[in-house]
Amino acid sequence: MQRWRGLGDLPGSWGRCVITIGIFDGVHRGHQELIKRTVRAAAEQGVPSVVLTFDPHPSEVLRPGSHPAQLTSLRRKAELIEGLGVDVFAVLPFTLELSRLPPHEFVHEILVDRLHVAEVFVGENFTFGAKAAGDITLLRALGKRFGFVAYGAELQGRSLSEKDKAASQITFSSTYVRSCIDAGDVVAAAEALGRPHRLEGIVVRGDGRGHDLGYPTANLSTPRFAAVPADGVYSAWFTRSSEPDRRLAAAVSVGTNPTFSGRERTVEAFVLDLDEDFYGQHVALDFVTRLRDQVRFTRSEDLVERIDDDVARTRAALRPEG
Repeated sequence: MQRWRGLGDLPGSWGRCVITIGIFDGVHRGHQELIKRTVRAAAEQGVPSVVLTFDPHPSEVLRPGSHPAQLTSLRRKAELIEGLGVDVFAVLPFTLELSRLPPHEFVHEILVDRLHVAEVFVGENFTFGAKAAGDITLLRALGKRFGFVAYGAELQGRSLSEKDKAASQITFSSTYVRSCIDAGDVVAAAEALGRPHRLEGIVVRGDGRGHDLGYPTANLSTPRFAAVPADGVYSAWFTRSSEPDRRLAAAVSVGTNPTFSGRERTVEAFVLDLDEDFYGQHVALDFVTRLRDQVRFTRSEDLVERIDDDVARTRAALRPEG
């Protein structure tokens, strides 16, 4: 998969393409279906498939400080999209100048003049151009004018009741996934994502209390906008960038260490069956289940007993047949 930053990487021989456009934070099941449709259509026409996304997040440019919790880093997003068979991952730097382009200029200058689109696939709630004035109806009209076809895909989701198909639907969206993670419901988040929610970071030095208790932890320093699950204890898969195919079971604590009157929110992973110092390594946690809330203990012995139980429950949750 080719990866472009801006449109300066366009080859001189670039012909037509089939494209999908969006932020694609999380690359959830709805995004996946949209991207797969794009890849299939491009293959049928014998042209490249392109995913066009934006960085930084538009909200951070338009309303500084309002950046939503980030489900996937740009690097992780590219990896997931590459796995769907896309030919080109194009990142368009989002600037105030770009945000002020009227919808018809965005289409003419970027989609038509630069990318020569033949077909465009977007979600039915897609908006574009200055003040988000453009929608799928306008995109279809501009397509007729400029010689491309635009498709608005229905949003993916599931019924609240599997028994009652007429029940109200949950739509799989980045906002929905964020709300699940914020509530600590990593199982619901995984259902919408099609995989466990991943949190990445660099292992930094902690206060050493875990080692003193017999449970040394890897303390993650996470990116500024990362979507961190609600305070609690979780079972998760732990991987290192140096060994991406080696998954290790871990019990993960998210919170402020109430037993020791902590104030700073931390993410600490006790990796089962591997006594190693992970300091300085880039690691990832794939959250599988939430085991319990954070609890304040009056005695460290009671805390150790509870951690023993957390580890046992982590083993049960992550065993091969589980």
